Amino acid sequence: MTLDQALTIARETLAEGKARGFAPLCCVVLDRGGHTLALLRDENASIYRPEIATGKASGCIGMGFGGRELAKRAAAQPMFINGLQAAFPKGMLPVPGGVLIRAEDGTLLGAVGVTGDTSDNDEICALAGIAAAGLKADTGA
Repeated sequence: MTLDQALTIARETLAEGKARGFAPLCCVVLDRGGHTLALLRDENASIYRPEIATGKASGCIGMGFGGRELAKRAAAQPMFINGLQAAFPKGMLPVPGGVLIRAEDGTLLGAVGVTGDTSDNDEICALAGIAAAGLKADTGA
């Protein structure tokens, strides 16, 4: 994933939230190694949104599937997920709004984490941002 693609994802994610009248969002884009490529926060987004967005994205990278699958596994194995939350250096939030980013051939490129509105609305915006960059989203659904 290029820096330009990561910036497109972040910008378009926030723009989608504004267009839909959602609460102010924060979006982080991580590369496949979990390193931050882009982080944009609406000036009105509440405190700790960058950390929450990073936790959503890093959980997806660390486990290899999207936030919806993480949420299912958290419900089925809460103690395991709790342990992982402590083990992951950037945290893990097993909810929608964390989405893997893939190339057309399915190769993992990174992940996006979005927070600020409901988890479902966060995911809607992430999907719009990923599509705008010409990449594939993997929500874990």
